Amino acid sequence: MPTDDVARFLEALSPAHREEVRRQPRQQQEKLAAAWETELREDTDLDTLSELSPAAAESEAARRVVEGKDS
Repeated sequence: MPTDDVARFLEALSPAHREEVRRQPRQQQEKLAAAWETELREDTDLDTLSELSPAAAESEAARRVVEGKDS
């Protein structure tokens, strides 16, 4: 399991989103990873999903960050 926040974030993304993020500068990847961590910590809708499937909650939070929260 990756310990680097960016690596963990990339792991949670779908393959298409992962490639999109990998093409961005490292600084932008770090900003997205930080936003992902915040999304996981603060979005109460993800709490229930996290209890059922932590990987699914991480994936959903990653998708939201990449696509924008309203997507």
